[in-house]
Amino acid sequence: MKIRSLDGDAPATIAALLPGFRETMSLELPADPPVTEALLARLFQRRHGTERLVLVAYDGDTPAGVLKLGLDLGDPAGPGHGSLWVFPAFRRRGAGRALAVAGLAALRERGRELLLADAPRAAAGERFAAELGADLIGESVRNRLRPAGPARAVLEAAVARPVPGYRLVSWNGPCPDDLVESYARAWSGLEERVNGQARVRRPSAADVRAREAEAERAGHRPYVVAALPEHGSEIVAYSTLFVRDSPMADAGETLVLPQHRRRGLATWLKAELLLRAARENGRLALVQVFNDTANTAVVALNRKLGFEADSHWSTYALKAA
Repeated sequence: MKIRSLDGDAPATIAALLPGFRETMSLELPADPPVTEALLARLFQRRHGTERLVLVAYDGDTPAGVLKLGLDLGDPAGPGHGSLWVFPAFRRRGAGRALAVAGLAALRERGRELLLADAPRAAAGERFAAELGADLIGESVRNRLRPAGPARAVLEAAVARPVPGYRLVSWNGPCPDDLVESYARAWSGLEERVNGQARVRRPSAADVRAREAEAERAGHRPYVVAALPEHGSEIVAYSTLFVRDSPMADAGETLVLPQHRRRGLATWLKAELLLRAARENGRLALVQVFNDTANTAVVALNRKLGFEADSHWSTYALKAA
């Protein structure tokens, strides 16, 4: 196996990895729509505030597996966090170990010593992690919702119960100019670290625009619903979703600022977001979201709205020797 470092933003990288990912997902997640170029472009692109490492194991001229890591530029000694995949035809041939070793070497070159990798929870993955000496440090659940299924009535009922004293505003694509500063201030309240993305640090309107442009480059259209006080102009809660050329969309963040919690805002605005996206996208059959199981509030919200867990993922930590 030979390890190559590729540019995650290059169309040639996506084209090289697409066959392996389609084979992998058809085997491991057969109920999902086929993997698209847009999905991989979003997965591998460099995210705002990060350095992106894409290390690919090649068997001759064919990709055998890939390690994708995001490095938070605002945390120079922090971990590289991402995912490691070995494609089905090349498993148990050393590609995974070679990628892990190469990933640790690349991190050491950058003054970092910790590799965090997410993988589907399975016996084979647990054995592989044990062989590497990696520690299990967290678990996530993949939740899915079918807007045309039984959840539809749940969403409609939630939308029909507005929260007194608040109003909703929504947009597709770029945030309206008169709200972008407020949106950035609300975003600064986000506490959860996202796989491979930079931790939020006092975001500005420019950061909002950069993140929107990032999604657009990967063929994703942001949908956003935000809550404001009935007679105010400051965003106090919001929820995001990303639609692409696929029957499956990805839910993003849902945030309610602390002083406005426990009033039902998250349920109301996220239900409105999901219904609106379904109404405006006739192909949309499935919405997925990954949640840290330790984030019990978000897990409970998604369950309340009709999301169902379909798989669990483990986060492993591997330190440089």
